[in-house]
Amino acid sequence: MKTTTLAFILLILTLAILIGLPEWLMAQAPPPPPDKPDQAPIGGLVLLATAGGAYAVKKLRDRKL
Repeated sequence: MKTTTLAFILLILTLAILIGLPEWLMAQAPPPPPDKPDQAPIGGLVLLATAGGAYAVKKLRDRKL
């Protein structure tokens, strides 16, 4: 009786390991590389810098007169 129970427990353990083994050994692929980041819109920045430069030129011309 003891050998039958031991054999049954050994069979159950072996089946559990064989069923779970592929899940344990499953390798995951590395994540894909990130996409190129979106470029910042510099159109507004150029417009602000141009307006600031024009304002500075106007102030300098007003001071000299």
